[in-house]
This record gives sequence, structure tokens and C-alpha cells, in this order.
Amino acid sequence: MSPAENHRNRAAAFGGLVAGVTDWSAPTPVAGWTARDVLTHLVSWPAAFLASAGIDLPPVPSEPVAAWTSHAARLQALFDDSPDLVISGTPMGPQPVAELLDQIYTGDVFLHSWDLALASGQLPPLDEETSAMMLAGMTTIEPMLRDSGQYGPAVHVGADRSAVDRLIGFIGRDPDWTPS
Repeated sequence: MSPAENHRNRAAAFGGLVAGVTDWSAPTPVAGWTARDVLTHLVSWPAAFLASAGIDLPPVPSEPVAAWTSHAARLQALFDDSPDLVISGTPMGPQPVAELLDQIYTGDVFLHSWDLALASGQLPPLDEETSAMMLAGMTTIEPMLRDSGQYGPAVHVGADRSAVDRLIGFIGRDPDWTPS
């Protein structure tokens, strides 16, 4: 699947979750974060990251569904219209914007889909194949991920659990989390 197709699918799945949220102040499996915080994170950090590389994105509305719809569309336009645009000025060096966003952003949408789904009582759209693939890739760079501060300590999950549960544990979440 191309980076553009991958983003289109992950953004649509996340958009379905956004549309199903009824309480934006609901707690999530990310300690101290609400459902709105998950959405704000996914809308704000890519814009700041791209701005640091000289790509300015238009602002998004404040209403959550409109914010996600606008944000997903502006990033999809980058994937569709500028797949070979090389950006520099990032810690990863010069890379095509579509490949870079696919590596660091689309996976974040996938992971945070679990957070938003659980916070809002919806089914998480994580599949075993993608989860196993991500877990295998992330395991090889675990020290860098932990040192970045973006992932907390892993939560021990037995080897007999699903790939989704093992991935969620790897990124520092309790796969058995429920809202209190």
C-alpha cells in the first residue's frame, strides 16, 4: 500500500472514531490525557513538525469533528499532491514528505486510534497484521524510542496475547485498561 493509501485508510478509521465520541473530556489510556487531548496531539504535532521544515498548513477549526476532517484533508493533500517533495531541516535529514509522514505520523494515528476508541467506548480498529509488523519494527529501535520520551516503560504482556495487546503494552499502555 502506498503512503497516500495508508494515510487515507488510517485517517478514515480515526475519523469514524472521532465522529463517535460523545464526551471529549473522557479519560484515555494515556495517563492524564482526555479524548480531546488525543485529537489535539494528532492535529498539532504534524503541523508544528512540518512548519519546522518550511511547510505551513492552514489552521483547523476548533470543533473536534471539523478539526479532524480539515486536518486529515490537508495532510492527505500532501500525500496525494506532493509525494516526491523532499523536506529537510528535520532530525531525520532530507526525505520525501510522503515517506516521512508515513513512517512517523500515520503509525501514530494507528496507535492513538486505540486510545480514542477505548476512551469513547468504541471498538479499536487495530488489526493483528499491522500490529505485529509495527511491533517487530519498533522492537528493533526500542532504546531510541524510549530515550525520545515519546513512549513510557513497556507494560508486560504475555507472549500468548494478541499482537495488538503486545503492541499496546510495548508502547506503555495497559491492554486491559478500562475507564474508571
